[in-house]
Amino acid sequence: MILNKKYYRAKEVSYLLGIGLSTVWLYVKNGRLNPIKISSRVTVFDIDEINQLVL
Repeated sequence: MILNKKYYRAKEVSYLLGIGLSTVWLYVKNGRLNPIKISSRVTVFDIDEINQLVL
């Protein structure tokens, strides 16, 4: 996995955080992560926001 990207898909986020994919979407629902819709079928997450969640 390339770690120098600015945006990550939900599956990549779950891998980076060591959580399940459903937990990523639970974080979105609870407001802990903000998704960025690129198209009707593509959602990404900003790596800076993911880093803040971990720290």
